[in-house]
Amino acid sequence: MAKLEIKFVPDPILRRKARAVGQVDARIQTLLDDMLETMYASQGVGLAAPQVGISQRVIVVDIGDGPIRVVNPRLTLLGEEEELATEGCLSIPGVQGDVWRSLRVSVRGLDEHGRPLRLQAEGFLARAFQHEVDHLDGFLFVDKASDVRPVTTEDDSEQVLEHGETARSA
Repeated sequence: MAKLEIKFVPDPILRRKARAVGQVDARIQTLLDDMLETMYASQGVGLAAPQVGISQRVIVVDIGDGPIRVVNPRLTLLGEEEELATEGCLSIPGVQGDVWRSLRVSVRGLDEHGRPLRLQAEGFLARAFQHEVDHLDGFLFVDKASDVRPVTTEDDSEQVLEHGETARSA
């Protein structure tokens, strides 16, 4: 595994719609592993391939329950109930903002072996999936956020953790 370079705003790859993966092969499996290593090293909870300079529909997420790898993810069902919570992003360091997201989603795609995958997610996991799929479509959390502000102190990060809104940048 290798740690990859995270792309930062205004890198144009972050604004492009990522291409679908045709086949899950050894190259995609290595990419997934490298993305996880990069995400963990950066203390994130999610990472999309465009964030490491690769325009493909590949994401990884781990909110503390173990890694989830999804190729060609699609949000197939969004619940009607939404929640406003604070988000950050590894591609926009030092900034956070409040974003409305659905509390429940269904995610379809392929797993790391190319098998069909369907997941139901609620709460913070649902938020992480929505954030990462937005990356694949060229959207950043700041496009949807209100009260975009700098992260100023460690106290701010701890307060966010206490409210369960975000543990780390996605």
